[in-house]
Amino acid sequence: MEKHTRRQFIRSVLQTAAGLSVVGAAGAALSRSQRDDLVWQIDPEKCTQCEKCSINCVLTESAVKAVHSYSMCGYCDLCSGYLEPGAHSRDTGAESQLCPTGAIKRTFVEDPYFEYTIDEKLCIGCGKCVKGCGSFGNGSLYLQVRHDRCLNCNECAIARACPAQAFRRVPASTPYILRGEEGLRYAKKLPEKKA
Repeated sequence: MEKHTRRQFIRSVLQTAAGLSVVGAAGAALSRSQRDDLVWQIDPEKCTQCEKCSINCVLTESAVKAVHSYSMCGYCDLCSGYLEPGAHSRDTGAESQLCPTGAIKRTFVEDPYFEYTIDEKLCIGCGKCVKGCGSFGNGSLYLQVRHDRCLNCNECAIARACPAQAFRRVPASTPYILRGEEGLRYAKKLPEKKA
């Protein structure tokens, strides 16, 4: 009787262990599946523009780029956030801009308005323009991870280095945290307005 009970006990332990490994494997697969459905993104409300994005990305050219909410700005004359402090001219040259690569373009629209656009090829994601915009403007410039560039490995070196904990996982189906009307349209998945 005791031998039979012992045999039953061993069988029970083996079945439990097998069950746990199946559950564990299923849990790991589910966890991976859930993780795969999420991607890293910068929360513009927490970002402090410390420049760690541009130096900690594993890509040679950072996947972080400045973006601009045109509904908040993008059609103005008095953008001191665009210029170096004490700049004598307000031209579009990199020497008078906060941007070290001249990625922000200031284009005349009509008197007295200019439009600001970002040349993504030149943008290195340093956040200098974002800092200026937040200090002197309305915060219409901000940083986002471009998922057409990002490896989406979910082992983000920038997220580990971010001192403000501004990196957070968001659904891969809506991988951007946009501001202004663009953010509202994006969240509601509404079509863009026609010009």
